[in-house]
Amino acid sequence: MAKSIDKVRNIGIIAHIDAGKTTVTERVLYYTGKEHRIGEVHEGTATMDYLQEEQERGITITSAATTCDWRDSQINIIDTPGHVDFTAEVERSLRVLDGAVGVFCAVAGVEAQSETVWRQANDYQVPRLVFVNKMDRVGANFFRVVDQIRTRLGANPVVVLMPIGAEKDFEGVIDLVRMEAIRYDDDSQGARFHRVAIPDDLLELAQEKRALLEEQLAETTDELTEKYLSNDKLEFADIVKGLRDATIAGAVVPVFCGSALKNKGVQRLLDGVDAFLPSPLDVKAIEGRDPKDENKVIALEPDAKGRLAAMCFKTISDKHGDLTFVRVYSGTLKQGEQVFNPRTGKVERIMRIFLMHADSRLAVDEAVAGSIVAVKGLKTAVTGDTLCEKKFPVVLERMSFPETVISIAIEPRTNADRERLTEALAQLAKEDPTFRCTTHEETGQLLIFGMGELHLEIIRNRLLNDFKVDVGVGKPRVAFKQAIESEVVGEAKFVKQTGGHGQYGHVKVKVEPWPDDVFVFENQTVGGTIPQEFIKPIQEGAHAACLGGFEHGFPIVDIKVTLLDGSFHEVDSSEIAFQQAAYMAVENAFANGHVQLLEPYMKLRSRVPAEFLSNIIGDLNSRRASIEEIDTAEEPNEVLVSVPLSEVFGYASVCRSLSQGRASFSMEPLEYRPVPPQLVNKFII
Repeated sequence: MAKSIDKVRNIGIIAHIDAGKTTVTERVLYYTGKEHRIGEVHEGTATMDYLQEEQERGITITSAATTCDWRDSQINIIDTPGHVDFTAEVERSLRVLDGAVGVFCAVAGVEAQSETVWRQANDYQVPRLVFVNKMDRVGANFFRVVDQIRTRLGANPVVVLMPIGAEKDFEGVIDLVRMEAIRYDDDSQGARFHRVAIPDDLLELAQEKRALLEEQLAETTDELTEKYLSNDKLEFADIVKGLRDATIAGAVVPVFCGSALKNKGVQRLLDGVDAFLPSPLDVKAIEGRDPKDENKVIALEPDAKGRLAAMCFKTISDKHGDLTFVRVYSGTLKQGEQVFNPRTGKVERIMRIFLMHADSRLAVDEAVAGSIVAVKGLKTAVTGDTLCEKKFPVVLERMSFPETVISIAIEPRTNADRERLTEALAQLAKEDPTFRCTTHEETGQLLIFGMGELHLEIIRNRLLNDFKVDVGVGKPRVAFKQAIESEVVGEAKFVKQTGGHGQYGHVKVKVEPWPDDVFVFENQTVGGTIPQEFIKPIQEGAHAACLGGFEHGFPIVDIKVTLLDGSFHEVDSSEIAFQQAAYMAVENAFANGHVQLLEPYMKLRSRVPAEFLSNIIGDLNSRRASIEEIDTAEEPNEVLVSVPLSEVFGYASVCRSLSQGRASFSMEPLEYRPVPPQLVNKFII
């Protein structure tokens, strides 16, 4: 039986790679009764890592959804990847979630990708809990991680659960809300636990942290401030309500701890999800736009009887047709009914609706507001599309994805592979918004673009294993960009005479740098110099010119194109003619200006034993890295650098070699910077 909306929790599990997200999720499935055995990532038996690549590599590659019950709530969970190459999976998951659990390793703490996913959650204003995992590992330090959450992430962590011991002495947790200790029964894999008095040697610290918890909560509202000042403490009910309200408002982040692998702390985390994270009713109404009037805002309350509004956030291929994951924000999605897609202007029928559990599914007749389901029957929908009623059209804000930074050339090995390759690439692009392919204009090579070496390796393996297409691959290449340094003007006429009507378009444009990492177009013509119906084709032609990159083929970014003047012919002018004229005018402008080559930089954080620090820093300096920070306060030392992507291909093996396998590192995309003039020819020849 479906739960009422106030009992639904839509959450994601987010973190850096190897923090233990999937292990946490597997314990959640076990303790909620969804699974009767505990799946293990290291054994390749994790329920949520169901792809062959995930089981073989022991990492999460694609987000997986499931639904389970805890106490009287229904928890819809999306387990997301932690590797930077699959950040789009996190992005589109956070777009449709109401809350999230950030998992951090008690040893490694806040790592590079932790910062990335945290910022993504900030962008979507997603309330969060934190679970500090791996308290049983050598080097675990709970309060160091809490400090890093405050300093590196800019959050306000409130410790709700603190550990009893650490490393091999980690025995259980102390609940600071109830002021009691919890010890777990290893014989029952942690399913049974005992609430006992707080150990004497930890009582003073627990009282200190409880007082800090109350003080932090008292600062969140005037009401709690007044109660705290009046009584010098807060009551149990005040703390529970205060934590919930402050978490939903984003004012605090409750922090839990444990060891998912050793079955400790997960049930209390589930209690926290139930008690502190929002239901769909607790978050503000989603806002959409009228597709006929972008300035008209439509507020959509999470009401099952309201007008339908749902977002497609993921598509996967299936032997019986595509499966589209959908979050229903308003109204009810029903099997057999027709839905309208404002982007395509088409009506499609919902053939089946499923509740997902990793790669298995349970058919249902309908999905009400607040639900996350998968549907069959949508042939043209892609990630970011809105589903609604044709009589009540609405468009929800689409999610944005990072640009690709790396490419490789691929070549089908046989004619049979060539025939299947186009279809396979189209399907992969539909599933993955950060994957794209194109043909190089000069060489004719087929290039595929992705977020990193691992991403492209997975794509290549999927072509072979899932689509039975064998391809040869070239070496990875960096996705460079270009930018213009100063304002220039270009002009062009496209004139073509044929037996009938000719073609005529005349355009004069100004091209200038624009700082917002977008393409901006402005029309400054007056008096009908160019008819209105040709303005959009001119914009499209100018944009195509920037994407094409001209001589070197690298897209031109951070640009504004202004249409200054032009002329038309009453008979011969056409949309195509003006599109071509605009392309040529922008090309001529760039020929007159100075263009910079830009390369992607990565933020690289390395954790290095002190005796190998000089080796690692020396090597990074040789790779054009800029040292941003060196932290030698604790062992292992940490080094934070910005480094060109082109300099760190294959860095993992070098890092291991320089540190006898004891150093580790993580990377995330940072920004594009100009290539030093002396190196430009190295990259464009």
